[in-house]
Formats: sequence, C-alpha cells, structure tokens
Amino acid sequence: MNVFRRFVTTVMSTSKTKYWLLKAEPDSRIVKGKDVKFSVDDFEKVKTSPWEGVRNYEARNLMKEMKEEEQALFYHSNCKTPGRAVTKTYRAYQLTHNRCSRGIAAFAKVSKEAYPDYTAWDSSHPYFDPKSNKDDPKWFMVDLTFSTRAANFVPLALLRFLADQPSSQPPEDLAYLGEKGVKAIKTMDLVTRGRLSVQRVGEDGWEAIQLLAEKGGWEELDLKPKKKGPAKGKAKEKDAEDGSKTKPEKKKNKRKRKDEEDEDEHELSNPSDEEEKPPASRKRREEEKGLQEISNPPTRRSMRNRK
Repeated sequence: MNVFRRFVTTVMSTSKTKYWLLKAEPDSRIVKGKDVKFSVDDFEKVKTSPWEGVRNYEARNLMKEMKEEEQALFYHSNCKTPGRAVTKTYRAYQLTHNRCSRGIAAFAKVSKEAYPDYTAWDSSHPYFDPKSNKDDPKWFMVDLTFSTRAANFVPLALLRFLADQPSSQPPEDLAYLGEKGVKAIKTMDLVTRGRLSVQRVGEDGWEAIQLLAEKGGWEELDLKPKKKGPAKGKAKEKDAEDGSKTKPEKKKNKRKRKDEEDEDEHELSNPSDEEEKPPASRKRREEEKGLQEISNPPTRRSMRNRK
C-alpha cells in the first residue's frame, strides 16, 4: 500500500501543471526589411501565433518541455522608455495602460507543442540560421493562444521593486499579495535572470502575477530604484566632522572620480563634465613635465606605479 501511495505521489508531482513566460517586442523594429514587432494588440487580433525566431538553446529547450493547455504570461520586452521629464501621474498611466513599459501584458496558453521552426531555414526571414535545415532542424517553436489581457499591466519596475524589499512583507497598498506572493516574486527568473526570452514561472509566482493583474493598486508607489548616494554623503559629512578621513580613503575617492571621468568620455558631454576635465588635463601636463626632468625615467615611473 505504501509503495502504491509513493507511486501515485510521484506521478502527481511529475504531471504537475507548469507555467511559463514568453517575451515579445511591442515596438517596431525592422530586421531584413521586416518588422519583428508583436504587441499585445497584435496577439489579441491574431488569437493564435507560432512562437518563431527563438535562437537561444536554453529557451528552445524550455519550449520543448511545454505541453498543450499549459498557461503562460505574455511579456512586453525591449520597449522604448519615455524621457526623464515624466510626471508621476502620467507615469502611472503608462504603467497601467501598457504604454512604454516592460512588463506582463496578457495571459495565454500553449495550443501546440514544440515542432520545427521553419523560419530558421528561410533565408528571407529575420532569424534565418544557415546551420539549420528541414532534415536536421536545430530550432523549435510552439503555438501560443491569447487568453485575456491583464486588467492591470504589471510592469517589470514593480516586480523589481518588490524583489528589492528587505523583507517579504508587502507594501500596504499591495497587502493582498501577502508574504507568500512577495517571496514568489523575489525568486522569479524575470527578476533574477532577466534576459532569457522564455522562462519558467512557479505556481506561487503565477498566482502572485494574477493577483497583481487583477487588483492593481501600486499607482502611488515610487518604483524608481533607490540610489545609494545619500548614504555615502552622510558618511562623508561624518568624516568631515570628526576629521577621521585617512589618506587611503582619499586615494580611493580620487580613483573613483577618475573612473567617473572615464565613463563620461563615452557619453555625450554636459556642462559639468566640461568644467571638470580642464583641471585633470593640467595635472597630466604637469606630471609629463616633471617626468621629462627626471634623469632616470623608467625607475621613477615604476615607483609611481607601485605607489
């Protein structure tokens, strides 16, 4: 009897329903003269679509695991983000109405299990792969059928905000999630791995996303990542008060400023960058002048490096 129970338990655990997340690009992007855009509006219009173009082995293998009727989250990726000058009210509107935000836009289900992705051997297709062919297919795809839109678009920013919380206690506005829901979001591949276009979703994570999509309520939350600058500023103020700043810390700060200047060189210049660069240039000129006056340059340069 015990053996039979273990057998039944094993069968039930292996046949447990799986949940998935698949990403698509909601904004136009032309590849080989074709637009690879596929938004939630497009998905709702066509109802069922082959999920072609996946060219990552792990994502392909995950699709090969999918079974008919298993449920999936439809995710907007690579979305153009708005400029910085966006009001809080308008930003809340964007996050709620699928405008210019990465996140979960709809629910779907697997309607056909994995079969060869014929676009891989179509030379005119944006994701053509010359190493794949009909006789030896390398890539596979599934068919996904649209179920329903998320009543509240669930932005990635919200999920990251919840994942970054120091505890599993949800914010007051999202108390309906409970600690179980926050814990599930913290472990989702979407926030721990990010870029993979096909992902597993745990049952608890699925339920948490369903609750968020149904109930909403995060419009008043500040979803911007918290900056660590203020804490460092307070530490500097404390050092200034007790005079405890040491020389190694100064060198570290100089090195940090130099790294920041190097990073600025790869970006568009702004007035503050232009003001900071001339002193650094004068310092380099003075160092070069000093080196020219040294009788044994190689020795002194190596000493400078060791310091």
